[in-house]
Amino acid sequence: MSGRVLFLRSAAAAARSCRALGASAVGRRRLRTFPPSQAFAKELFLGKFEKKEVFPFPEVSQDELNEINQFVGPIEKFFTEEGGLGLSNTMYARLGEIVSLDGSIAVTLAAHQAIGLKGIILVGNEQQKAKYLPRLAAGEHVAAFCLTEPASGSDAASIQTRAVLSEDGTFYVLNGSKVWITNGGLASIFTVFAKTQVVDSEGSVKDKITAFIVERDFGGVTNGKAEEKLGIRGSNTCEVHFENTRVPVENVLGEVGGGFKVAMNILNSGRFSMGSAVAGILKKLIETTAEYACTRRQFNRKLSEFGLIQEKFALMAQKAYVMESMAYLTAGMLDQPGFPDCSVEAAMVKVFSSEGAWQCVSEALQILGGSGYMTGTPHERMLRDARILLIFEGTNEILRMYIALTGLQHAGRILTARVNELKRGNVTTVLETIGQRLRDSLGRTVDLGLTGQLGAVHPSVADGARKLEENVYYFGRTVETLLLRFGKTIVEEQMVLKRVANILINLYGMTAVLSRASRSVRVGLRNHDHEVLLANIFCTEAYAQNLSSLSQLDKYSPENLDEQIKKVSQQVLERRAYVCAHPLDRTS
Repeated sequence: MSGRVLFLRSAAAAARSCRALGASAVGRRRLRTFPPSQAFAKELFLGKFEKKEVFPFPEVSQDELNEINQFVGPIEKFFTEEGGLGLSNTMYARLGEIVSLDGSIAVTLAAHQAIGLKGIILVGNEQQKAKYLPRLAAGEHVAAFCLTEPASGSDAASIQTRAVLSEDGTFYVLNGSKVWITNGGLASIFTVFAKTQVVDSEGSVKDKITAFIVERDFGGVTNGKAEEKLGIRGSNTCEVHFENTRVPVENVLGEVGGGFKVAMNILNSGRFSMGSAVAGILKKLIETTAEYACTRRQFNRKLSEFGLIQEKFALMAQKAYVMESMAYLTAGMLDQPGFPDCSVEAAMVKVFSSEGAWQCVSEALQILGGSGYMTGTPHERMLRDARILLIFEGTNEILRMYIALTGLQHAGRILTARVNELKRGNVTTVLETIGQRLRDSLGRTVDLGLTGQLGAVHPSVADGARKLEENVYYFGRTVETLLLRFGKTIVEEQMVLKRVANILINLYGMTAVLSRASRSVRVGLRNHDHEVLLANIFCTEAYAQNLSSLSQLDKYSPENLDEQIKKVSQQVLERRAYVCAHPLDRTS
């Protein structure tokens, strides 16, 4: 039996040993936080800041905190996470910190729990849940998520795997291949996405994606050899092939033709936990690297005494604090009743955390110098493992487009009438806009209610809050200008969309750290002054980055080099080579 399968089963056994600790709490999983979320991030596109959605910072009850700590002990000891305990998103995020200490284990478990079986939890009917979830939770079965194909990576809608309904309508015949499937060689249960024929309301037959629960025992399911990867080498990744696999109609997951939405919901639901997972990695990274820096001596001084080394530790601490704050703020939102849509927030957590991990692991390795570069050292492995974070669960390029376009679509629905009035030259609307921009140019004082006696933030982080308020206001004005300037063609302006997404990610990060630091000071958590320091540093840096991005979004900004960048790339790609002559070349 595979060591990974044994691990999953043993992990589930360890989690079952915790079940008695949590049995009395199964009925009280809701966090005592704020009212149901109303799409906080999307409102930022309108220059609005919904304080009640993010202040105060999510807080668990003492009973639930005790319960989390009871789970953490044995799970930390065994190095795994859950066994069908009905955990909240906040508890899942907390345990994810522990699992993440080994990249391969984290990926194996996440492929099983976060995406492999998640579709059954989200959209499965009662019969499907009763049939599959108990054994999946117990570790008796391993799950895998099968979406990516040789010709369709980020473009999930272009998959070629096909499922054809039998003449008697009792089963589908599934044919196709999937690539880069984590747990593909271990899994006995697969969530598979395939094209099916669907008759629309007008009677036309169209190809649409449908999700299926496929058992290896259905027959015709094979897998290739394990891929040799740059990182996460302890996880199983391979091709999975389906050849005339008969899938009963009762194994359709969700609605026929509704598979694309199922896939996106599965991926969206799990992204937020990358923040807490990476924060767990960085905390361990800081410990091991600090030990080296405080004992290694060069030029008769400890490495820790040099300013450029200190700067790297400050960066790692700041990144860990921000991503952890974003992750738990999002988890608190997700734990509200009614399954709130936090897909934009979750995507922002994923982008910030994955890029923060890559940057911080690289900086930590730099502190160790040649020692960190040697094969077999923890830092070398962590660097290789971290690279995948920017690729899987949606590449960061795709997620930036998703973040920006989702928010712009929300703003567009609300601002359509005003934008149309401006385009038609409505005198009242035009004069109002001119007056607004004139006041902005003279230095408007922005007050969104974050500071002052009745403000949501603690006075110790008031300066950061004022910076956030200013950024939010001018971001809203810029969004309106972009919609007026580009209209629907903005979907093609990827460099513009990247800046929009980067601003929003910074705004959400600023919000998360201000909310968390304010709570920490008010309840008197240990080292809350350190949190205030980190929050203020991040807000100052993010504010400056946002001002630069907002400036570049101006049509006539001299800092905007988009056209020059496009021209350079066009010339390179036309020749498929570096264009410039060699510096030693001479004219004849």
